[in-house]
Amino acid sequence: MLWPFNHFRKHRAPQRATIEAIYGMIVTQAREPSFYRDLGIPDTVNGRFDLLVLHLWMVLRRFRSAEGAACVPQALFDRFCDDMDANLREMGIGDLTVPKRMQAFGEAFYGRAKAYDIALPSGREQLARALCKNVLNGEGMEKAQRLATYVETATAGLAGLDEAALLGAEWTFPPPAEVGDKTKTETI
Repeated sequence: MLWPFNHFRKHRAPQRATIEAIYGMIVTQAREPSFYRDLGIPDTVNGRFDLLVLHLWMVLRRFRSAEGAACVPQALFDRFCDDMDANLREMGIGDLTVPKRMQAFGEAFYGRAKAYDIALPSGREQLARALCKNVLNGEGMEKAQRLATYVETATAGLAGLDEAALLGAEWTFPPPAEVGDKTKTETI
């Protein structure tokens, strides 16, 4: 008799190509020049890290409700950690320092994710404050408002995806400049 399930079998890990495609989309969007040019995010290592974390958080948030993708969030986070580790080593950070930096990256990610998780359902003003603090170094609430509109638009787009499109990486983030321009005209 065959059992309908096997407690000893590991959950099926997501396809590496799926993780690479989704993580690649996150990295590509975090490097979009209009974030730095139009929304005032500092074009620094820290500014780029903050945008990467923001986009990773949005995608991981969406995967929380995806029933058929239980292993994807961990695989995406692991890919992020591998990327951060490789970047540190490429910048010449020594082997003894890398674990401390990686711990700091993890703490930064979880701190920001918690702040965004609390702020997003609380409204645009709260989200803008969290983004201003974490991404814009506490300066530029008007830019933070525009970034908050972008985040709301992106998370709504992700929420509207079915699981097949989500897992197939058959989606894109909205263009930040267009969202920012739309916000600017809406507030006038």
